[in-house]
Amino acid sequence: MAKLPALSFCLLVVSFITVATFTLAHEEKTWCVAKPSTDEIALQNNIEYACTNVECSTFLQPGCPCFTPDNRFNHASVAMNVYYQRQGRNQWNCDFNNSAIVTVTDPSYGGCVYE
Repeated sequence: MAKLPALSFCLLVVSFITVATFTLAHEEKTWCVAKPSTDEIALQNNIEYACTNVECSTFLQPGCPCFTPDNRFNHASVAMNVYYQRQGRNQWNCDFNNSAIVTVTDPSYGGCVYE
């Protein structure tokens, strides 16, 4: 099986996520992100929990658009949001021991498009 370069694979995944995501006209799109006051240990725990339940390696690899900035806060927010979206965007799927918030402001930046 031929290996795709990491960046190409990441772009394919981000493109797929963007095309596959839609909302009904009466629904407001929401995202789950880490609270700015969350400590590093809680952020790491959130990454581990989310990535145990959803596939994170396709978007948290060096070279992927959502990898930078390379810090726990960013990685946790990306992983937590993917978990939240895949679990059905329920308020309780964005708790993470009270270290997350649901936002109606799209947290996407640069080439990193949040689902």
